[in-house]
Amino acid sequence: MASDSVVIVPATAAVLDEVLAIEQACFSAPWSRKMLAAELSGNQFAQFLIAKCPDPRSGALVIAGYFCFWIVFEEVRLMNLAVLPAFRRQGIGRRLVCTALQAGLTRGASRAMLEVRASNQGALTLYDRLGFRQIAVRSRYYVNPDEDAVLMEMTPLRLGPLCEQP
Repeated sequence: MASDSVVIVPATAAVLDEVLAIEQACFSAPWSRKMLAAELSGNQFAQFLIAKCPDPRSGALVIAGYFCFWIVFEEVRLMNLAVLPAFRRQGIGRRLVCTALQAGLTRGASRAMLEVRASNQGALTLYDRLGFRQIAVRSRYYVNPDEDAVLMEMTPLRLGPLCEQP
């Protein structure tokens, strides 16, 4: 699948079941339905995107991933990014993050922040290639299993060459 066949759109409460299923498939300590619903409709700072892609078997558009991020004043806070395993390494996560960074720039943000599991090499590589830099480690931040979080930052906020690709 070419990443230019990916459609990035704002999520609505109507896709909560699909987002929850992706959350449960992707994380060992997934957010609950209540937490996801609060981000979708109860948090004034939250933005929620979904990535729709053609299903390789049927060709129908399916939700392959989602991204929750906050824009709080001058900061874009990357909260939760998930792409179903069958759709990974196809540029979907990159497209979601780049869309969020663009939204932050449009709203006047000057930096972006995130935490990621220390063992999540794919995510660490993606964020590094997008221009994020490690600034700290938060010991035992994650549970199930207990694991350190790598804190990453992009200051100043910018769109690098990876965000110019389809």
